[in-house]
Amino acid sequence: MISKYYEIEKFKNRTNYFLFYGENEGQKQDVIQASFSQFTKENTYKYSEKDVIENKQIFFENVYSKSFFENEKLILISDVSDKILSLIKEIIVSNINDVVIILIAKRLDKKSKLRNYFEKEKITITVPFYEDTPQTLLSIAKKILFENKINLSSENINLIIERSQGDRVNLKNELQKIINLSQNNKKLELKDILKLTNLSENYSAGELVDNCLSKNKKRTLNILNENIPSSEDNILILRTFLNRLKRLRRLRLNLSDNNNIDQVINSFKPPIFWKDKNIIKQQIKIWELSDIENFIVDLNNTESLIKKNPQISNQIVNNMILDKVENTNIQI
Repeated sequence: MISKYYEIEKFKNRTNYFLFYGENEGQKQDVIQASFSQFTKENTYKYSEKDVIENKQIFFENVYSKSFFENEKLILISDVSDKILSLIKEIIVSNINDVVIILIAKRLDKKSKLRNYFEKEKITITVPFYEDTPQTLLSIAKKILFENKINLSSENINLIIERSQGDRVNLKNELQKIINLSQNNKKLELKDILKLTNLSENYSAGELVDNCLSKNKKRTLNILNENIPSSEDNILILRTFLNRLKRLRRLRLNLSDNNNIDQVINSFKPPIFWKDKNIIKQQIKIWELSDIENFIVDLNNTESLIKKNPQISNQIVNNMILDKVENTNIQI
């Protein structure tokens, strides 16, 4: 069956098998904490699909074993795919009642056998998680700030949301920094927010992405030569590209309805920070909608390639960046 994330409570007494899929990792964690709060760290077990498949017997022993100290146990399996379906079917057929299993995946297309199984069966629940909208992130920020009695200007709140890269985990982390600083009874100003909110987009990643999208080949090469990023850093670079491109795509679509580029930028939601407007204006002129959409596809493919070959992640990302900084038609 298919459920909305806010409907999970009404299904908890009907099933112990859930599939959470989609890009919103922060919301998945929020739902798990809110809807399955009866489970403590001691009776929560976390696995990756790879761990389960490679150690199937050990996993089954944990699923079926009972303890005097546990009434129920929660099992979280991350990065799942169709590979785990037969194993999960085996557990479901055994009809155990004291184990809740949540499978966690990122993208699962409509052809996914795992997704189809969980959607069609009456004793399994599928919950899609979509990206947070700017309005959702704004609501989260305002709620946290209100609960902690912190007053920030709309400009500062919008800056934090802009720099969160659409990720509620990043947003909450940076708001916690602001909460900690405000405990010193210091009045927060824009310069404080700028220093605090480095977020997922560290200086090098953000500068690298902006220079690549602006076709500044010399500066892009300098940044690549000055940095030796880890595999995790390269994933961060790709995510920064993805969020920049999604914003450019929306701006490009808005420009089809209004040819005034300044009006399109000034009316964009969430508001674009004034220091970023000129470079974004340049990027809009460089990137056609089709180029943006092709780049997004390339990013997804590149991320998959990095995860399979982390030892050469720098080479993979550098090649992609060099290709993009050289090959798009500039229309200024």
